[in-house]
Amino acid sequence: MATAKAWVLKKHFEGFPKPSDFDLKKIELPKLKDGEILLESVFLSVDPYMRPYSKRDMKEGDIMIGTQVARITESKNPAFVVGSFVIANVGWRTHFISSGKGLRALPSTWPESLPRSLALGTVGMPGLTAYFGLLEVCKIKPGDTVLVNAAAGAVGSVVGQLAKIGGCKVVGCAGSDQKVAYLKNIGFDEVFNYKTVPSLEEALHKASPDGYDCFFDNVGGEFASVAIHQMKKYGRIAVCGAISLYNDLVPQKGPYIQYPMIFKELQMEGFIVHRWINRWEEGQQALLKWVLEGKIKYHEQITEGFDNMPAAFIGMLKGENLGKAIVKV
Repeated sequence: MATAKAWVLKKHFEGFPKPSDFDLKKIELPKLKDGEILLESVFLSVDPYMRPYSKRDMKEGDIMIGTQVARITESKNPAFVVGSFVIANVGWRTHFISSGKGLRALPSTWPESLPRSLALGTVGMPGLTAYFGLLEVCKIKPGDTVLVNAAAGAVGSVVGQLAKIGGCKVVGCAGSDQKVAYLKNIGFDEVFNYKTVPSLEEALHKASPDGYDCFFDNVGGEFASVAIHQMKKYGRIAVCGAISLYNDLVPQKGPYIQYPMIFKELQMEGFIVHRWINRWEEGQQALLKWVLEGKIKYHEQITEGFDNMPAAFIGMLKGENLGKAIVKV
C-alpha cells in the first residue's frame, strides 16, 4: 500500500489565494487490482487557469486541479511498464492509482537530454496553446507584427518565439526588467516593462508605430482595452487568458470595444487549447523539434517540494515566475 499526499481546496478563493485556502491531506491507497497501475508524481504544474476553473468546477474539499508528469512504480496492466512516464490530469497529489484511461505517454522521440518537466510547459499545454493560438486563431503570416502580453510567461514566451520562426516582428511586454532582458535575449524585437512606462498607449505606439496585425492576449483588462485601439485594419486577436481579472473581488469596468472592432474590421476570438486535442501529437512533435534545434528556448521556475504547491501557485499568480512555473517533488 502507498500513502498519498494531496492538496485540497479548503475554502474558495476570495481575491488572491491564501495559504489558508488549502489543506494538506494524507490518503491511504488500496492494493492494486488487475488492470491497474500505481503512479508517483515527479513534476507538477501550476497555471493561471487553475484560478478561474477552481471557482467554476470545484467544490470545497476537492483535490486541487492540475496536471503532472508521473512515473509508473507498480503495474498490473500489461500496457503500462514500470519506470515509464506519463502526463496525468489528476490534480495536486503525490501518488494515485489509475486504469490507464486518460493518461498520455511522453512522445516516443523524447530525448534523455531534455527535462521531462517540459511536457508541462514548452512542449505541453502552454506551448500548444501558443502553437494553435498563433496558427489557427491569429493565422500569422510572414511580415506580420505580433503583440503578446505576459510575454515572459509559459505561453507568452513560446508565442513570441513561434512568431519569429514564422517570419514576424514581435513586440512583448512583461512586469520586470529581468523579464524584459530575458525576452530580448530569446529574440523579441521590442520589449517594455508595463509597470514602469509612463503611458501604456505611448509604449505600444513607440514599439510599432504602424500598429499590430495580431494580438495574443493573456491578460485582458486595461491592457487589452488600450491595445485594441492600436490594431491594424483587419487585425486578428486571440484571447487566451485574462489573468489581470482572475483575483478581482469587484469586476472591472472597461471601455467598450465596438468602435475599434467595427471601424478596423477586427477579428477577435477566444479559445481553449483542448479544441485541438486530436492534433496534440502534431503540435508536440513540432515544438520538440524546434526546442532541439535551438529555435525555441525555455526557462523553468522550479519550486522544490510538494509541500510548497500553494506557495508556487500564489507566486505564479503574482507574476514571480520567469517562464513555466513547475513544482518538483
